[in-house]
Amino acid sequence: MYKNGEDLLRLAKEQGKRVWEVALDEETKLTAMTRERVMEHFSNRLDIMFNSARKALEHKQNTKGGLVDGVASTQYNYSHGNTITGGYINKVMSLAYSCSEVNASMGKICASPTAGSCGILPAVLLGVMEDKDVPRETVLEALITASAVGAIYTMNATVAGADGGCQAECGVASSMAAAAAAYMMGADDDKCFDAAGFAMINVMGLVCDPVAGLVALPCAHRNASGAVGALVAADMAMAGQVAHIPFDQVVDSMFKVGKMLPPQLRETAQGGIATTPAGLAIYKEIFG
Repeated sequence: MYKNGEDLLRLAKEQGKRVWEVALDEETKLTAMTRERVMEHFSNRLDIMFNSARKALEHKQNTKGGLVDGVASTQYNYSHGNTITGGYINKVMSLAYSCSEVNASMGKICASPTAGSCGILPAVLLGVMEDKDVPRETVLEALITASAVGAIYTMNATVAGADGGCQAECGVASSMAAAAAAYMMGADDDKCFDAAGFAMINVMGLVCDPVAGLVALPCAHRNASGAVGALVAADMAMAGQVAHIPFDQVVDSMFKVGKMLPPQLRETAQGGIATTPAGLAIYKEIFG
């Protein structure tokens, strides 16, 4: 069983396999399921991800407090116009928004790694798949690669906003998605982990400050930006930017930074934008 990124990369090289294959082998052992059955589970989760990433693009969802109603369709419609970053980036943002909107309306999503960060990985997987015409089989392999990255965070750090801030939720999701994006574009496993590290470094210290205590604002916006950040990190790695800080050390640093964050900035809604005059007004309007 691998314990960190170094272990996983070493095992893959020793066995002449890709990281996703080693992770899949471990999953079959842990679950006592056949390889085919495990792949079926991954495929089903991919379907859930894609459904939630598409559901709100054209149909506004009704969410608690109405804080993120229509954010996906707003961004999606804008993606067809004269944008700054281009239609592709804005479409990826809209896919991430859609998942967040579905989540906030009590729809079906796949926590990846959490419900609050559920839009980042699906947006990247679907966005890259459609834009680059990536086969579904490769997307599944990328999903397993991302899952291995997420597993390393859970074993050595945290994926809970209440424990480590939003860097542990949207940050980890962006890290997972960066590895997946790099994989889909043909990067080797070392580059995938470089991408994962870059994505986390770029949001290190991100606080968790949900307005009115709801998983909506700023969660949805951070899902959109986290998806774009994952693509940026993947491009950094594939361009050959040097990862001076190894992935495992990035994970350790994230955990330490999370523990340094005061409770007010760890999902309690007692700090950050949750306690701005506007944030408090929203709380009063929703809860009285």
